[in-house]
Amino acid sequence: MHSIKETSTNHENRQQITIACPVSFTLEKLGGRWKPLILWNLRDGQKRYSELKKAIVPITEKMLIQHLKQLETDQLVVRQVVEVMPPHVTYTLTEAGRELLPALDSLAQWGLKHQVI
Repeated sequence: MHSIKETSTNHENRQQITIACPVSFTLEKLGGRWKPLILWNLRDGQKRYSELKKAIVPITEKMLIQHLKQLETDQLVVRQVVEVMPPHVTYTLTEAGRELLPALDSLAQWGLKHQVI
């Protein structure tokens, strides 16, 4: 992840907007191309890292790892290391992540209705 200059005007504006507007706060947590897809793929339950990678074919490993870390930091996803041979990592939505599912479903329905192909 890249470092954000905490004294920049852009950073200060972003902070004020996310405090003032709950929609902006939510979109800040969901922002980007990959986070909604990751959350959508976790909607049916726990997935291994490799399952997420296969489900989101165009994503690079770097971007998947970066976004999973951000979602974990934002407490929307839980990462669990499973100590078996060979060890693997699973990801699950937190309660806060599950609370976003109706909103994601509404966004999906809107997208299907207005999508121009």
